[in-house]
Amino acid sequence: MCGEQALTRGDAVCSVGRIMLIRIGYDIELALEAANAPTALIFLLQVHLSRAMNLVQGKGESVHVTPELPIDHYHDAFNNRCARVHIPAGIARVRLHDNAIMRVSGLPDPQAPQAPSCPLAKLPRDTLQFLLPSRYCEVDSELLTLAWQRFGPMAPGWARVQAVCDFVHRRLRFDYKSARSNRTALEGYRERTGVCRDFTHLAITLCRCLNIPARYVTGYLGDIGVPPAPYPMDFSAWFEVYLGRRWYAFDARHNTPRIGRIPVAFGRDAADVPITMTFGKSRMQRFAVVTEEMSEKDRRQAPMAR
Repeated sequence: MCGEQALTRGDAVCSVGRIMLIRIGYDIELALEAANAPTALIFLLQVHLSRAMNLVQGKGESVHVTPELPIDHYHDAFNNRCARVHIPAGIARVRLHDNAIMRVSGLPDPQAPQAPSCPLAKLPRDTLQFLLPSRYCEVDSELLTLAWQRFGPMAPGWARVQAVCDFVHRRLRFDYKSARSNRTALEGYRERTGVCRDFTHLAITLCRCLNIPARYVTGYLGDIGVPPAPYPMDFSAWFEVYLGRRWYAFDARHNTPRIGRIPVAFGRDAADVPITMTFGKSRMQRFAVVTEEMSEKDRRQAPMAR
């Protein structure tokens, strides 16, 4: 039977397997092109509220803004931890930086091959928004016909979602040089290239076409248990689907269970979860992200988790 509660609670630290401490952080600097007028900056850079209890004491998140400016903290409709910075006229650059330590299990993403799809009539109400078209996920397009032709004959549930991931993983070619911020799922399908957000948008759209609630996730994903990637660390995008009685993580870009996912924000697609958004033109002057397993020496020196 399908549960009545759709929101994922914070994953309890698993008592089986090795406990892992992961250092996370960022250093972002923006140059404002209209510094002669006051403006604002919105950002979603803190670990999602459902995972915040796993931040280590003494190393919790506390966003630093340079120059020192007022910060308005709030939660959005997805319970994401958001913030707004008021920038007065005359300030040409704003820097955001922070670091923290997360305590997680050292296990890969949970796998549940027997997890069933939930009938539409029994889906929790707060999952229904993740069946609808959104800015980058055109459910009402040719992808609807494609989804049912290719995946409709398959048994519903986990296997169907995995088949979607396999298809997207093969269909798109990962290429940072081809990245653009306005590519939709349908355009990604046609262009056959993109970055993690494009893999995610296409997989989400196909799942929604199949009446499987799917939501976008942005967060930290380091090279833990896999060979280091040959490019600078960045925030990552993956998605979650609602099967049975809970949300499960899937990743069409890497298409394999990974260790150490740390969600920052959930939404319908990338439009709901901007890492930073300025009201006016700006240029990225610095962008550095850290997500790495701590050494044994650092682990011994770290405070206990909350």
